[in-house]
Amino acid sequence: MQSSYDIVADEFSAVNDLIAKQLTSDVGLVENISQYLVTGGGKRIRPLITLLSAGALNQANNLKQIQLATAVEFLHTATLLHDDVVDMSTLRRGQPTANANWGNASSVLVGDFVYSKAFQLMVGIGSLQVMQILSDTTTKIAEGEVQQLMAIGDLSLSQDDYFNVIRNKTAQLFEGACQASAVTAGASQSDIDSLGKYGLHLGLAFQLVDDYLDYSGNSADLGKNVGDDLAEGKLTLPLIEALRITSSDDSDTSKEQHAILEKAISEKDISQIESVVSITQSSGALEITLTHAREQTELAKAALASISPSAYKDELITISDFVISRTV
Repeated sequence: MQSSYDIVADEFSAVNDLIAKQLTSDVGLVENISQYLVTGGGKRIRPLITLLSAGALNQANNLKQIQLATAVEFLHTATLLHDDVVDMSTLRRGQPTANANWGNASSVLVGDFVYSKAFQLMVGIGSLQVMQILSDTTTKIAEGEVQQLMAIGDLSLSQDDYFNVIRNKTAQLFEGACQASAVTAGASQSDIDSLGKYGLHLGLAFQLVDDYLDYSGNSADLGKNVGDDLAEGKLTLPLIEALRITSSDDSDTSKEQHAILEKAISEKDISQIESVVSITQSSGALEITLTHAREQTELAKAALASISPSAYKDELITISDFVISRTV
């Protein structure tokens, strides 16, 4: 994975410098929260794949690509600020969330500030097509978050419903970043579509693995509390599949497990997390989730088939493999 950063080291450094430069303000509270975000860590996968996509099209070392990668990171950061308020999260990337430190109102307003900075950068790129892609992207992300909110505690949520939510709330930004990078590089529509499909499937795999880890990992691995999804009443694929599997078996054990799951989800009962984790594992729901993640990873790689061979393309494939490696 380190090689993926190394190949765009100068560009990635320029992105980090631009992030720090842009997230400044004469308003003290905005400045404090912004600097907390700048130093808050994270792998910055989305700007990385933006730069690698540009490199695969011979346009990595380009000011507009650096502006785009920074804008993409700002869109992601703003979404996280708002999400943490909605989810009442207290831990992200192993650190207290901004809302835990400064309160909900401050986090929402600074999230708006970061969104504004993203669109200022997009204006600087000077492409209506890029503006269209990323404005459509932010619309879909917002819709995905609302869909997820509406589905809280919904025991009838289907696998299709789940994929619709994660496509909007997570995969859309991966897809939009890669598409916008290709547009900025002046690529053909075929290459724009190919890189967009790569981003879409990579984003789906990324979210599937996150949801897998929520029932198999630990707080140190996740950077958040294990069982946060259960505490919020979110039905991700491990729970959806565990409910389906336990309801389709008439054995007393399955009936008991199904009742435990329903009660834990309905009551958002984090004290039942050990039992829920055990059921997702023993029922095969976790393995089903991981299988879907692997499938999406392979689809991401396949989408790159028409992109000319290069070291940058190789690193896009490396990132696909890294997503799955987080589970072992």
